[in-house]
Amino acid sequence: MNTNSECFDQIVNNRRAYRQFDTNVELPESVVKKSLERALKSPNSSNMQLWEFYRIRSKDILEEVAGICLNQSGAKTAAEIVVFVARPDLWKKRQEAHIKRVMQHPQKNEKKKLFNSSELGYYQQIIPMFYDDSFAFFRDLYKKIYVWYKSRKTPFMQDILSKHIPIVAQKSTALAAQTFMLSITAEGFDSLPMEGLDSKRMKKLLKLPKKAEINMAIAVGKGTKEGLRGKRYRLDYDEVVFTL
Repeated sequence: MNTNSECFDQIVNNRRAYRQFDTNVELPESVVKKSLERALKSPNSSNMQLWEFYRIRSKDILEEVAGICLNQSGAKTAAEIVVFVARPDLWKKRQEAHIKRVMQHPQKNEKKKLFNSSELGYYQQIIPMFYDDSFAFFRDLYKKIYVWYKSRKTPFMQDILSKHIPIVAQKSTALAAQTFMLSITAEGFDSLPMEGLDSKRMKKLLKLPKKAEINMAIAVGKGTKEGLRGKRYRLDYDEVVFTL
């Protein structure tokens, strides 16, 4: 086992969901910043990066967020809370950034092919076909016909309807959240992912638009012994892993 493997194994094994934090231990600002910078490097669909991360550091706002998180002990004792938000509605802004990037490197664009299209063509044509949800009923009808035609004789992507767009953004955001939590552990601190919260009130607090979706809130701090609920329990490997 090499050093990198040993380090990663230690991080994964040490990452636990702490439901209480030591309020006497200071959390350096750089720990969360560095962990979010690492989260930005997480894999995501078409590199669209349809996410936003909101750091809650103000004591007053932390108290309000703790209430929104149903007054969980982890939320009430956290040194900081980061809210991970899926933003499928920002697809146009991200698309424009990619087009600008590719236009600045035309030779690279000519060499790379995606979906039988250049990278520029992918962001100019394929991305709007998937993410644009205006006239959703008619667009979905067209997509259903298109998918049926393309998948008659060969496998073709099925989940391209308007209802799938938020799911794609949520999955990418969750990948970033996991990177963030592993990084927090690597920095010697602990975290608690919280999906049990009032998403409507959270969106209002963060002044988010209707199409933005709360992925989860993650409390950060130095976990206490009381914050752990016994030994970690996971199903056996053979119960959930199947080899074909």
